[in-house]
Amino acid sequence: QVQLVESGGALVQSGGSLSLSCIASGFTFSTRAMAWYRQTPGNDREWVASINDVGMSTAYANPVKGRFTISRDNAKNMVYLQMANLRPEDTAVYYCNKDLAIAQLHYWGQGTQVTVSS
Repeated sequence: QVQLVESGGALVQSGGSLSLSCIASGFTFSTRAMAWYRQTPGNDREWVASINDVGMSTAYANPVKGRFTISRDNAKNMVYLQMANLRPEDTAVYYCNKDLAIAQLHYWGQGTQVTVSS
């Protein structure tokens, strides 16, 4: 069974930095592209960033490009999201998961809350 546990969320001031972590189990982590997603109340979950299976290729949503960095450690089954120059509009619950269309993802962790104050 797929399990995803996100951590690292916090309250931070605008312009600050934060690092999120996610540990995954229940599937062959090293063979799957992974991604971070986020969701705010009343809105659909949205894709934030992706990284391929070996960590050599990344992609970012336009709102976070140049500020967020996704990375992974296949030896630890972990994926990370380093966030810099945070803005109030980055406030959301952040989730990690396989890099697939959101409609194809049936298992989600509890997420981790990031709150950016202005």
